[in-house]
Amino acid sequence: MTDIAGPLEGSLRYEDGVAVALTAPGAGLTALPSSIGDLTGLRHVDLDGNALTALPRDIARLPRLETLLLYKNRLTTLPPELGDTTSLRHLSVGGNLLSSVPGTLWRLTGLRSLNLAENALTEIPEAIGRLTALRMLDLAHNRLRRIPESIGDLAGLTDYLYLGDNGLTSVPASLGRLDRLGYLNLAGNRLTTLPDAIGRMAALHELRLQDNRLTRLPGSIGRLVRLRELHLRDNRITELPESIGGSVELRLLDLRSNPLTRLPEAIVRLTRLTHLDLRATRLRELPDGLGDLPRLEKLDLRWTKLDAIPGCVERLRSRGCVVLL
Repeated sequence: MTDIAGPLEGSLRYEDGVAVALTAPGAGLTALPSSIGDLTGLRHVDLDGNALTALPRDIARLPRLETLLLYKNRLTTLPPELGDTTSLRHLSVGGNLLSSVPGTLWRLTGLRSLNLAENALTEIPEAIGRLTALRMLDLAHNRLRRIPESIGDLAGLTDYLYLGDNGLTSVPASLGRLDRLGYLNLAGNRLTTLPDAIGRMAALHELRLQDNRLTRLPGSIGRLVRLRELHLRDNRITELPESIGGSVELRLLDLRSNPLTRLPEAIVRLTRLTHLDLRATRLRELPDGLGDLPRLEKLDLRWTKLDAIPGCVERLRSRGCVVLL
């Protein structure tokens, strides 16, 4: 028995006499002994919500380690030896105090999920493109100014890509190569435009772009035929492209707090739309066909100064749609 087994004995799970999991979230730990490296059977380590300031280099002596969860600690660095834990599949070091990560991290080509969110990272190298097995990547809530072109090499991304709450002014066209990705969050940046290539992200079902500086959407947005939610609140968009009508699976369209002056006639093609938020826009009129959207459940027009209440509003109300004026 190693000396880690004393203070953490109750947090270890054994199989056939071998410690395979260390689970101690929120246990007030400030350090790990180097003897953790003696627990060579460990596959799962969950130390979320502690007060760790560093990891021992001996973490690399865990040849079977698949999951390492260190969210919400006080880590300021990661040991370069972490790159030697090539069995890792899930790594979470979000919510720490990291301003950089070691270059060896990009050797972990078997990773399926990587959480680097809520740190103080200022850049991500092109080497991230080596992590082609990733299905989920979280880089949100950092201080990033750019995303490397190699992001498009992450062909395995299917679940989530979080890039929100950074300082991004643009995103690379290579994003368009992520044609299996279902969820993309770019909210809370400084984006003024999107690349046309975003229309090639054929699997997207949710796209979050709120709180940016977008003035327009690319016409290719209509090629996102699986898109169900489009969040555009708090931008600078004055009109939508007619091609928006191609996104026929849309259920939710949030345009609140944009200087929007007109809606395209093509919006009547969004026959699966259930929620349309037009609060605090500059619309003076609505397309009459809006009243014929068969599944619309809520239309929010508060703080929008329409010249008159159009007939489409009355038709929607008469069939039970909630209309807020």
